[in-house]
Amino acid sequence: MKLGFVSAILDSLTFEELIDKAAEMGFACVEVACWPQGKSERRYAGVSHIDVENLDDEKVAYIQAYCKDKKVEISSLAFYPNPMDGDLEKQEANIEHLKKVIIASDKLGVGMVTTFIGRDQTKCYEENLELFQEIWPSIIKLAEEHKVKVAIENCPMLFGRDQWPGGQNLATTPKIWRKLFELIPSNYFGLNYDPSHFVWQKMDYIKPLYEFKDKIFHVHYKDIKVNLDKLNDVGIMAYPLEYMEPKLPGLGDVNWGKYVSALTDIGYKGYSCIEVEDRAFEESQEDIYKSILLSKKYLEQYVI
Repeated sequence: MKLGFVSAILDSLTFEELIDKAAEMGFACVEVACWPQGKSERRYAGVSHIDVENLDDEKVAYIQAYCKDKKVEISSLAFYPNPMDGDLEKQEANIEHLKKVIIASDKLGVGMVTTFIGRDQTKCYEENLELFQEIWPSIIKLAEEHKVKVAIENCPMLFGRDQWPGGQNLATTPKIWRKLFELIPSNYFGLNYDPSHFVWQKMDYIKPLYEFKDKIFHVHYKDIKVNLDKLNDVGIMAYPLEYMEPKLPGLGDVNWGKYVSALTDIGYKGYSCIEVEDRAFEESQEDIYKSILLSKKYLEQYVI
């Protein structure tokens, strides 16, 4: 496995500064955020370290040469919007940009895009499946044409009032994955696996690794701490952030030994990226750098 991190936490850095920092810290790869320029709808969104809308051949060659010189690979181009947003204007814009990210991933020779399926949070599961069948076949067809794997993260995107009810990502459970992969049985449609989202949903995050081993294209390292006192006070029907919080790997409830052990069992040798969302390490830029290095130091027990 190649160890890297998600670039969104370093939103103030240029592309060059990002790759320089990754090389300085000893990382093999970076999952590079590619949001539309100047747009941010939520925390950790709106970050753009590569502008896919202005990616000509000269820029492609420059990015490839810069990464090669620094010995840092791009694991994926990352864009996590809601392609099934109930607001049709937002939906169209998200789909249009996602397709540009897929094309850019091909141009750069990356061959991977990490994203969300999306969800109309006002509609039920069955209605969202119908929407999925309307929207996603053309996206995956484009990915197939460009030989780019689309890796869907399993985050429910259900944290606070603005995402309630339903959340903004349909692909959150093994049962739903089976249905989505049945509807679009493509070798370019798979998972960006994050165990932390199963923890706060009280689900097994090890077993699905074995069932979906051929669909795991990319993995995340992010931890979650569930506060049982708060959970007992508010219950599972509360906004999830009332009883859980993202933490650095090793500071939450994920058993990373078991997780990485399972990844080795299934023969996973792909990219694995730290995702930092721990508010305890955000007071300064130095704290953010420290959070990335602490995560790396912890995970190097398992991944080198």
